[in-house]
Amino acid sequence: MSLIFYTNPMSRGRIVRRMLEEVGAQYETRVLEYGPAMKTPEFLALNPMGKIPVLCHDGVTICETPAILAHLADAFPQAQLAPPPGSPLRGAYYRWLFFGAGPIEAAMTNKSLGVEIPPEKTGFVGYGSLDLLLDVLEKALSATPYLTGDTFTAADLYVGGLLGFAIQFGLFESRPAFKDYTARINTRPAAARAQALDDALMPKTA
Repeated sequence: MSLIFYTNPMSRGRIVRRMLEEVGAQYETRVLEYGPAMKTPEFLALNPMGKIPVLCHDGVTICETPAILAHLADAFPQAQLAPPPGSPLRGAYYRWLFFGAGPIEAAMTNKSLGVEIPPEKTGFVGYGSLDLLLDVLEKALSATPYLTGDTFTAADLYVGGLLGFAIQFGLFESRPAFKDYTARINTRPAAARAQALDDALMPKTA
């Protein structure tokens, strides 16, 4: 089996690294600097968007963080990071993966760019308003330990990773339910391993 992971420690590649550690796979890491390194013909042949993370698995190239997570969850079923096909929990699992990829990512981007959605235009925006998005997340994370119930999945890894970033950089307010949730998912051994590996790749400060 060949797994090649293209990343940068200051990116959503941290989320994919965490997933690779969760499934227990052996993989090769290739760190790309921002700028020309991500625009070479060789890398653009893997991802024409010229961005990381990218995963190459036995010759198959997967781009976009949630797609990589879903692929790994299915490729390594023994890690039990996705409800099995046919499970009634599969719907909730997909819902939250795509909630992360759609509403959460869009809200984070707009907040970071200072984009304000006028109240009369919220129907045009996938997440409605930031307050609505946070209320929906808070209700879900207060109801059960994890997004699909009592079991941690790749959906938690993705949503939890985004939520952690958003709170860390002041994009989302930190509510008690969010603190409890991110603390819960970050106690897993894979989280510490992944963080140590990525922290070791961070640029050294003078």
